[in-house]
Amino acid sequence: MASRFDFKMDATDGAARTGRISMLRGDIRTPAFMPVGTAATVKAMKPETVRATGADIILGNTYHLMLRPGAERVARLGGLHKFMNWDRPILTDSGGYQVMSLSDLRKLTEKGVEFRSHIDGSKHMLTPERSMEIQRLLGSDIVMAFDECPRADRPRDEIAASMQMSMRWAKRSRDGFDAGGEHAERSALFGIQQGALDEELRKISAEKLTDIGFDGYAIGGLAVGEGQEAMFATLDFAPAQLPQDRPRYLMGVGKPDDLVGAVERGVDMFDCVLPSRSGRNGQAFTWHGPLNLRNARFAEDTGPLDEKCACSVCSTYSRAYLHHLQKAGEILGAMLMTEHNIAFYQQLMQAMRDAIAAGTFAAFASDFRRDYLGAAKQ
Repeated sequence: MASRFDFKMDATDGAARTGRISMLRGDIRTPAFMPVGTAATVKAMKPETVRATGADIILGNTYHLMLRPGAERVARLGGLHKFMNWDRPILTDSGGYQVMSLSDLRKLTEKGVEFRSHIDGSKHMLTPERSMEIQRLLGSDIVMAFDECPRADRPRDEIAASMQMSMRWAKRSRDGFDAGGEHAERSALFGIQQGALDEELRKISAEKLTDIGFDGYAIGGLAVGEGQEAMFATLDFAPAQLPQDRPRYLMGVGKPDDLVGAVERGVDMFDCVLPSRSGRNGQAFTWHGPLNLRNARFAEDTGPLDEKCACSVCSTYSRAYLHHLQKAGEILGAMLMTEHNIAFYQQLMQAMRDAIAAGTFAAFASDFRRDYLGAAKQ
């Protein structure tokens, strides 16, 4: 029988790592990209299509599923996996990101966060304990600790106070998770490092999280407007502050070049809405940079989106047809573009795994940036 949670590194190349997370519902190859299924769906894609792209795991959203259809209802219907027809691992975020993104709709205290629903205005209290309960009701395989995600431009004393509160919430999350009975025995809990761009604060956060003890560790508080240069500068030290024998998850990232730079700095897991959101809005990611398929220059282009891509969209449909679907506002356009983008991200992760295993990651990263960023600037 597979273990509840096991992380094994197969190879390293500089700070880059490749390995495998083994869980009861299947293995997760790392570095891994998790498509985002906010409301129990990766928008514009069937679960079987998501799996066919090579995705080993997807992400669900605690806050949004709490509001609709409700965690208790999902539990009555057999759990999130059965509800959405996904039999592989699911990671659920804790609702902590919404503490920042929905700041106009919430009241923050030591106890937790009272949200006013963006759907109907109803009030909902989300605490570390309630977040653990919701994720248990959903049946999540990887549960995220509840935290506050402060913006990097806040004063240092505010960031420090927020980080310390998140660490107290991390201990409450640990205790709430451990009280989850059977669910705790077959799932995993990740802690979230905070501290914005400050090396000392992140070191304190990492030490406190390590003392509590988690199955994996996330790097939170990045990709919230600080820019790639500042993010990479933080990743130059943040991953190394976390336990080396546990997976490191950079939350909410990112563009393809963000992923390559973060893997280069020792990150193992990612999630982001960008490939699906961009696909719905006519942008395709390719090995030679992003393409805006709404552009008139594609109206009679009979070539594939990306000649190097092995996805079914690139082998079947022309840029001209995809351009037509986008201009006509056809639903199929969003479906095909999203499928390609998710497939491209999975191919990128596989290429990085292969390069790390072969000891050629530095050359891969250099070639990727030359082709991807060079084309993007044209």
